[in-house]
Amino acid sequence: MTYRKKLIEVALPLEAINKESAREKSIRHGHPSTLHLWWARRPLATCRAVLFSSLVDDPSSHPDKFPTKEAQDTERKRLFEIIEELVKWENINNQEVLGAAKAEILKSTNNNPPPVLDPFCGGGSIPLEAQRLGLEAHGSDINPVAVLITKALIEIPPKFANQPPVNPDSRKNSLTTKKWFGAQGLAEDVRYYGQWMRDEAFKRIGHLYPKVNLPQEYGGGKATVIAWLWARTVKCPNPSCGMHTPLLSSFILGSKKGKEAYLIPHVLNGQVGFSVSNKPAKEYQDSKKGLKRGISGVFECVACKTVTTRNYVSEEGKTKRLGVIQTAIVVQSQQGRLYLPADFSPCPSNMPEVDISGLNVEFSPNPRDVWCRNFGLDTPADLFTPRQLIALTTLSDLVSKAREKVLADAINTGIPDKTLPLCESGRDTKAYADAVATYLGLGVSRSANTICSLAIWSQSRDQSVNVFSRQTLPMTWDFPEVNPFAEAAGDFGETTQSMSKSIASLPAKGKSSVLQKDACAENTFINPIVISTDPPYFDNIGYADLSDFFYVWLRSSLGKIYPEILSTLQTPKAQELVATPYRFGGDKKKAQEFFEKGLGKAFAQMRKVAHSDYPLTIYYAFKQSETDEQDGNCLTAIASTGWETMLEGLIQAGFTITGTLPMRTERPTGVKAKINALASSIALVCRPRPETAPSTTRRQFVNILKREFPDALQKLQQGNIAPVDLAQASIGPGMAIYSRYSKVLESDGTPMPVRTALQLINQTLDEFLAEQEGEFDAETRFALIWYEQHTFNEGLFGDAETLSKAKNTAVNGLVDAGILTAKVGKVRLLRRDELAKNWNPQTDNRLTVWEATQHMIRELQDGAGNQGAANLLSQLGTIGEAARELAYRLYNICDRKGWAAEGVAYNSLVISWPEISRLAAETEESTPLQMALL
Repeated sequence: MTYRKKLIEVALPLEAINKESAREKSIRHGHPSTLHLWWARRPLATCRAVLFSSLVDDPSSHPDKFPTKEAQDTERKRLFEIIEELVKWENINNQEVLGAAKAEILKSTNNNPPPVLDPFCGGGSIPLEAQRLGLEAHGSDINPVAVLITKALIEIPPKFANQPPVNPDSRKNSLTTKKWFGAQGLAEDVRYYGQWMRDEAFKRIGHLYPKVNLPQEYGGGKATVIAWLWARTVKCPNPSCGMHTPLLSSFILGSKKGKEAYLIPHVLNGQVGFSVSNKPAKEYQDSKKGLKRGISGVFECVACKTVTTRNYVSEEGKTKRLGVIQTAIVVQSQQGRLYLPADFSPCPSNMPEVDISGLNVEFSPNPRDVWCRNFGLDTPADLFTPRQLIALTTLSDLVSKAREKVLADAINTGIPDKTLPLCESGRDTKAYADAVATYLGLGVSRSANTICSLAIWSQSRDQSVNVFSRQTLPMTWDFPEVNPFAEAAGDFGETTQSMSKSIASLPAKGKSSVLQKDACAENTFINPIVISTDPPYFDNIGYADLSDFFYVWLRSSLGKIYPEILSTLQTPKAQELVATPYRFGGDKKKAQEFFEKGLGKAFAQMRKVAHSDYPLTIYYAFKQSETDEQDGNCLTAIASTGWETMLEGLIQAGFTITGTLPMRTERPTGVKAKINALASSIALVCRPRPETAPSTTRRQFVNILKREFPDALQKLQQGNIAPVDLAQASIGPGMAIYSRYSKVLESDGTPMPVRTALQLINQTLDEFLAEQEGEFDAETRFALIWYEQHTFNEGLFGDAETLSKAKNTAVNGLVDAGILTAKVGKVRLLRRDELAKNWNPQTDNRLTVWEATQHMIRELQDGAGNQGAANLLSQLGTIGEAARELAYRLYNICDRKGWAAEGVAYNSLVISWPEISRLAAETEESTPLQMALL
């Protein structure tokens, strides 16, 4: 089978793509992700680059135009420059940059670009970026929440592109003077009618959120309450006490410097109360801990100091005996946000009743992702205070009222009054009213993420933090009840204003469609079609279980607009491709078999419709290896079930892997900086395997692996793949060799399974890293082996002497080299904090790679940062690059041994290397000039 190689199958400017993908995580205003939460979205920059490079020819495919390697490199560099501009956030709607990209796509597709499909569309990033590149975009998902989000991104805006808003204010003020482009008019109506809903809700329930009278020391007058702060309570298990004690995780209210605020608990007549102070209570000096003790659900009684057990709190919760107590309020004053005692604004007691029948459906009994069920919070209704339920149901009811207003205003503008609704492909008044209502319904659903008793209060930012800070429904003990009319987080007017900015930035052009559809079912889209997708990750995220949180609100607001998509009480579970044992009575094997069979069917469907001229691209971000076998003190990596299943499905469907790209999508901070948290997705590039593909033997496969694999690994290192991601990224080139054959036969004639191939790839990777040791100096080779055996702990002098001789060095020489200390029959490697502070590699007459690596890490860790490490690198010469290679090897050791903190140090050095190198180059350039001036 012959085809023109695409750019993605040869090379990409990964550093630029990865930089912008990571940067995108901190962008909020106008980003499509702010339309509605979805878990594990692909960064737009990554999707844009992958789609562009999947359609554009690599210069090597045109030897008539680019006959030499130099000509091909020059042309490839030009294409790289287009990508480097294309992935920048500030160019997301830059028509000149987008025009250049579209021109290249047209050139490579003979002016007939193919349609693009993502059959697991999730949050809609891939079809959205296909649309932005001028391509016909399609998406599908079994999950109705995902379907509605993606419809709101790619399907609705083009229907009403370039139309002015229908709301009377905008038409009165700008109809004759302003031109509305793309989705700007739609966005303006979402903002206007969202504000109307907010104001109408305030008329109905604003009295439930009263202002407070400020004390004179804070300026007096009235102030708006930003949030009422609460803590859950449990009856103390001590029979002689029995007080309902608060389950406080912290006594800190606010931690901003100069504005610190603390809760001070008081017990009077068997009841607890709180005052607020700028200093912590004496008995709770470590106020960060609060009353929480160790694991989740264990607390100390504020009165008698009895410590609960997790089981006790869990049982009290499951029998609905947990209570709540108001602890404080947060108000907005002229001096900023202030914390006041709860009695300044107690929660009103005259709460009207609301119909919550649609919210009384039980969450799935998913023990990993739905934690709140362990403590009796079983249904969506359980997750909200009475006042929060009133606020959200009021807003939900107002969606239909807002839709009626949109419809009336649209008719008044002269738009044809036709009866075809949006769900039946309508484009006129009724459909437009449905469209605006869709975004308002998404706004109510999005608001539930803040107006919820599972939200938390950020002491450092003085604001509420959403429920889904992680991919779980958590259990929270103390929480804020935000004011939805405070013009702050949770205010519905602020929410829809933020959403309108996202809508206004959407492409809003081109043919598109989004269907609720099982990826395993027969394809109903146009074919052949280019497929780019981010499939489920085995058992990583229970999307359907988590989506029920939002689904109940979407069904309440939009059920009549989308009667088919929102027809069920909860999101569909049975067809969801996820290996969750609880759905199979706890049987992991059955869960795995279900996932494997389903993913295989999905890939088979893709194979049927995949365009033969273009590669299939699949994102995957599953940890490469599991560590469930132990060999002495060392954990032995085996092949990951997630990877094995995904690759087996691809190969069985008839695909071969032609490229692999590590796409760094996370900033190297926080949780993702930990040793076992992947920061990269791997984009696998696949082509249909030729029917004539030969078979091979295990021996031949291993020989080819040893011959071709090291070059691919070296390129990955040169591309600065993070050590934490190296094992995962290496799967691609290894499986590219395996999947080029119809079969790899074992010595007994049976086909080699993917699992065995993955183990051989892991083994070859270890050999490659071990072979790099031969390029290091003798002292570094000694240090590597000693480190693997002892880290920075002491060992016997005799053992060190034997090892040093084997490595052609001596213990005294290692001491002289400044990497070892030897005393009283014991030796150990010097810790980084023991290394000489004034070390100068240019005056060190026994310079080692080990020493250079540890000194650079010390500079990174001790405050000098990248610049300090760069100053060293500029003096190290060729040893600098060897230090980076050593960091890979040391990380590999830490990963196998389970030394998390040490592994982070070596991972951080490699991640920082591009910036360190840039600063080092600047230092080297400036030094001759400084010398000349002297």
